Amino acid sequence: MKKIIYLFILFFSLINNSTFAKTDIMILKLSYGDVEIELYPEKAPNHVKRFKELSDSGKYDGVVFHRVIDGFMAQTGDVKFGNSSNPSFNLSLAGTGGSELPNLKAEFNDIAHMRGTLSAARSADPDSANSQFFICFESAPHLDRQYSAFGKVIKGMEFIDKIKKGDPNSGAVSNPDKIISIRSK
Repeated sequence: MKKIIYLFILFFSLINNSTFAKTDIMILKLSYGDVEIELYPEKAPNHVKRFKELSDSGKYDGVVFHRVIDGFMAQTGDVKFGNSSNPSFNLSLAGTGGSELPNLKAEFNDIAHMRGTLSAARSADPDSANSQFFICFESAPHLDRQYSAFGKVIKGMEFIDKIKKGDPNSGAVSNPDKIISIRSK
């Protein structure tokens, strides 16, 4: 009887561990190809939770990369004004909105802003992150411990590199690329 209970506990433990591991990998679909992103809930639990919630509910589907600076980063995630399939879409306002959810408190950590790092975009207020995020094209150490990094591209960075670049100074993009979808793997 003890062996059966032990096997039962072991079996469900293995199922839960494999399920947990899978949910920390997200698939970002772009017109160029699929990008795998590993999330770090132990480093920024609230940012990861928000990202998963918005991703898996389809809120990022159709959202444009409104600010893209070559050699620096690609920013997206404005679900209010940046969703090209939404009636409230307004490219000139994209980047000024968030979601209907409250802003997040900063979760600064030791994740370096290097090529492929996923981090929360915000205003000058450290506790103003909401739905927007960016992916670094190159190392940006001046952002370390100033922005809440919460993930990293682990496959498909070549597709991120293809995202249409914007104005070299402002990063504003005309006719921008968009997210097809982001979902848990």
